[in-house]
Amino acid sequence: MNTIQRTELDSVTIRFAGDSGDGMQLTGSQFSQASAMMGNDLATFPDYPAEIRAPAGTTYGVSAFQVHFADHDIMTPGDQPDVLVAMNPAALKTQLPDLRDRGIVIINTGAFTANNLRKAGYEENPLEDDTLEGYHTIQIDISRLTLLAVDGYGLSNKEGLRSKNMWTLGMVMWLYGRDRTPTIDWLRKKFAKIPHVAESNIAALNAGHIYGENMELPHGIKAYQIGKAELGTGVYRNVSGAEALAWGLAVGAKKAHIPLMLGSYPITPASSLLHILSNLKEYGVTTFQAEDEIAAVCSAIGASFGGALGLTTSSGPGIALKQEAIGLALSTELPLIIVNVQRGGPSTGLPTKTEQSDLLQVMGGRNGDAPCVVIAARSPSHCFEVGIEAVHLATKYMMPVFVLSDGYLANGSEPWRIPDVNDIEEFPVEFETNPEGFHPFRRNEETLARPWAKPGTPGLEHRIGGLEKDYGSGNVSYDPSNHEEMTRVRVERVQRLAQTAIAPMCLEQGEETGKLLVLGWGSTYGSIYQAVAHARSQGLAVSQAHLRHLSPFPRNLGEILKGFDHVLIPEMNTGQLLQILRGKYLVDAQGLNKVTGQPFKVAEIREAIDSILA
Repeated sequence: MNTIQRTELDSVTIRFAGDSGDGMQLTGSQFSQASAMMGNDLATFPDYPAEIRAPAGTTYGVSAFQVHFADHDIMTPGDQPDVLVAMNPAALKTQLPDLRDRGIVIINTGAFTANNLRKAGYEENPLEDDTLEGYHTIQIDISRLTLLAVDGYGLSNKEGLRSKNMWTLGMVMWLYGRDRTPTIDWLRKKFAKIPHVAESNIAALNAGHIYGENMELPHGIKAYQIGKAELGTGVYRNVSGAEALAWGLAVGAKKAHIPLMLGSYPITPASSLLHILSNLKEYGVTTFQAEDEIAAVCSAIGASFGGALGLTTSSGPGIALKQEAIGLALSTELPLIIVNVQRGGPSTGLPTKTEQSDLLQVMGGRNGDAPCVVIAARSPSHCFEVGIEAVHLATKYMMPVFVLSDGYLANGSEPWRIPDVNDIEEFPVEFETNPEGFHPFRRNEETLARPWAKPGTPGLEHRIGGLEKDYGSGNVSYDPSNHEEMTRVRVERVQRLAQTAIAPMCLEQGEETGKLLVLGWGSTYGSIYQAVAHARSQGLAVSQAHLRHLSPFPRNLGEILKGFDHVLIPEMNTGQLLQILRGKYLVDAQGLNKVTGQPFKVAEIREAIDSILA
């Protein structure tokens, strides 16, 4: 039994980085699972290369996975890694600038060949010059030791080297006191049909752990331990935003007593929703992979016309293609959920990087005055309740609802206390069945929603379509005054939610009036929260509010904004929410804008707070 004395830390941020074929995402996710099993709070940030298969060893092909784990509540994957695992020269080249001063670098020296150094753009070997000065380094020929560990399992050198990520994982698990058992169980389950592959990976994992137990740690590096976090009672699991959103949509459809039909076309980073939902057939979910984005959304609209709830998922480029059909759903007043997992743009842009640049697109990217409901998730676990709310709003108000996520939320993960679905309120859909006095656009006085009549219901034959219709009868109409009335009704239907369905905004931190309000939306929540909390701990007069509902806004938003001397709006775009709020509420808000494809660091927002309050 290992009885080494470990140094207690309250939190650590580790970044695993290597070639896209080195298994860094798998390594990071397994380390995260092991940390979750040990009771740590955590947040992760997978960072994929955009190229499907960049040339091995080049900086374009570097894949990284950052995990921040702690003995207390955390909300971000960390500003700077404390530890960098660099599996090749390209990973060291691209990731070392982010490492904190005096941080730990674990290097696979076996990959530092002349060819790999050249591909990474090094003129000199960084292991032999002053590149690593100021850092604590552990240099190991992981490639050679992995081949020794898997010798005897009948693998070729190429096959054996695939286990070097497991060797590395084992060593880092020892360094931070992680239990290997969940990973061993996972390997045996994953490779149940090829047990020699499972056992070779387990051998590599164990060999890395044993190496850690027996190596002499360099000066300045110790074995560490991070205690459990106080997360509250309940059953937890590690969940990504994509998983939580898929399950929320499925649970929402169950609570509405209606089948869910996804019409989708694969696109990064939204494809994972299609993959997850396709495995939920037993929960009344049907998935259809269409030939293109337009076919996907039209199939979802057809499902809603037929009495199911239509759902379509995409990212910015696909949403652009879907917009005419979304206008059709708005005109026909059918429920439709559109999930936009945002990525860097425009056009193909940055497929694997995160951004918040589609806000104006979903708020007003359709022809005509065509407002839709827009709600945004703020964290991976929050995606679950946003999914349920989207179903409720779409079916009750008979209109399209946008759900905004992004690459950071979809791929990132955090511990999630699994709710009891029996505690979630039901909101069953009531289809029209009485033919007496029926017409398809007779409106509910409270919601202005029209009745939902399934095709084939006796006596309820009707037509709907994209042409403008008469307010009273639903027949096609070109009357100018009627078109103006219908346009205003479509606007009013969305705005009415602020009175009937959306609670007034409450501040996340701080007083309701004061010097500075930091207002955000979407995935900026964690960074803003921690920056504001740190500023308040030092006595600064700063408050935080976060928008979940972007169309319509909460009815008291204007009042809150005008209660502060300054308003700061951090966004991963060039100021889209800022532009809207300045125009709507006439407040002199300031933007903090970042469009690097990376999420905000806490320090960046804290610096902006200090600058304003100075």
